[in-house]
Amino acid sequence: MAPSAANPNSLAGIGVSPGLIAGPVARMAPGISEPEIATLDPSRDTEKECDRVAAAAQTVKKGLELSAAEAKGDGRTLLETTAQMAADPTLTSSAQAMIRERRLVPERAVWEAAGTLASMLESLGGYMAERTRDVQDVRDRIVAVLTDSPMPGIPRLPEPFVLVAEDLAPADTALLDPEKVVAFVTSEGGPTSHTAILARALGIPAIVGTGSAVTDQLSDGDIVLVDGTKGTIVVDPSEDQLRRARELASRVRVFNGDGATKDGHEVQLLANVGDGAAARSAAEANAMGVGLFRTEFCFLDQPEEPSVDDQVEAYKAVLAAFPGKKVVVRTLDAGADKPLPFLTDATEANPALGVRAYRTTRRDPEVLDHQLEALAKAEAETNAKVWVMAPMISTAEEAKAFTEKARSYGLQTAGMMIEVPSAAIMADKMFEYADFASIGTNDLTQYVMAADRLLSSLADLSTAWQPAVLRLIKEACDGAAPHGRPVGVCGEAAADPALATVLVGLGVASLSMTARALPDVDAVLKSVDLAECQRLAGIATSSATAEEARQAVRAELPILEELGL
Repeated sequence: MAPSAANPNSLAGIGVSPGLIAGPVARMAPGISEPEIATLDPSRDTEKECDRVAAAAQTVKKGLELSAAEAKGDGRTLLETTAQMAADPTLTSSAQAMIRERRLVPERAVWEAAGTLASMLESLGGYMAERTRDVQDVRDRIVAVLTDSPMPGIPRLPEPFVLVAEDLAPADTALLDPEKVVAFVTSEGGPTSHTAILARALGIPAIVGTGSAVTDQLSDGDIVLVDGTKGTIVVDPSEDQLRRARELASRVRVFNGDGATKDGHEVQLLANVGDGAAARSAAEANAMGVGLFRTEFCFLDQPEEPSVDDQVEAYKAVLAAFPGKKVVVRTLDAGADKPLPFLTDATEANPALGVRAYRTTRRDPEVLDHQLEALAKAEAETNAKVWVMAPMISTAEEAKAFTEKARSYGLQTAGMMIEVPSAAIMADKMFEYADFASIGTNDLTQYVMAADRLLSSLADLSTAWQPAVLRLIKEACDGAAPHGRPVGVCGEAAADPALATVLVGLGVASLSMTARALPDVDAVLKSVDLAECQRLAGIATSSATAEEARQAVRAELPILEELGL
């Protein structure tokens, strides 16, 4: 990204978490240097060196597990996933084989073994390709232990700072302290990466995908103004700019649980949650309910399918936080970026297009049966109103089969996710069976634009502002209208206040997001009436490009500048 023509001191990237804040730059320390190619001294015992590798991997695993125990929500899940990588015998055994066969020093053996594993994962694409970052993170940590070097990670400084890095490992992001890391800027990454999603959950302004040409211009101690909404970094901001940032930061907006446009058209503002703790936080933020309960978060650290009783307890923890309110439960979205060892095949050539989500019922139908049984029992023991939906529904036959199965367990409100273009195009037929739908804009965008949403080099395509995506959302809403079925959005698009007005104008009835985004979305919706939302939707869908749509809509919403959004 080049400096802005309007302001030569302004650098640009992709804004992924809103907010305007200033602070001194602290660059992430360089990663562990690649060890030299060296062989063991003849006097050294290869088996003892192999044992050192195994012990170092266990040390890293235990350290990550301890950090996971202290983390919350998405952060805990990310750390647990990285700890699983450290425990994976593939990396350790490959390194040990190199020590035995080539007498490589342990640190070099680990480095080469990790390189081979990362290359294999990258060739698989999709979620497996993103796990290369976990491999590199674990590699660096094991090498640090073996060489008695400082453990890589986020700087520890006494004062708050803006973190600048090439990229952040999931384990690093999960440990971000918003009191110290007030914003971050990375040269890599995209708008739907795990790093971006967690930044939004933590409420940390963040910019990704700047390219190294930008981050190389930022030095330790530089004062920068980070605008996570616009995706700009101002170096050496003026006093007026700093005053403006302080003023906006001092404002506290709250959501009162009454989502609606200015003329009283109700828009349910809901929360995305993964466990009971997140549900309780969402309830404290006055979310009107849950628009996406990601049940797979209850499964991710399990080597085998949890029992029905265990599932009941996990589901009750979420349902109990919203007595009398709607809780939209997504059945297992396993596969692609959320593999489960007891259900999915990690060796699929293209897991994003493979046997994932509802498609796993083709070979393991009992897993869905157990989940629906547990959900029905959890609903019976709480006062929440359970709406259950299946992800990756692609045909009317699948919509019919799922809704009938859900109702057979006593779950009266059964629907579907719209993530596949066919579901949006055939919505009129889908809603002959589905009671409701929720649009997952991350996957829908990925499939519409044929762009891997985890690939930073295609980040410009991975935005729901794409007019093609918006037109499909309208088609889905139009297909639901004759049946009187509600359509919601639970993807990352719902948390964008400007895009929220467009979605409402397209016919979306509910928006589900990280609880931190509720006040901003509510404030912008209350500044416009339904007719204005419809007009903005027309502007966006008639635009030629995503950026044209975004800029045109934002230009019609002066409240965004007033709110610092």
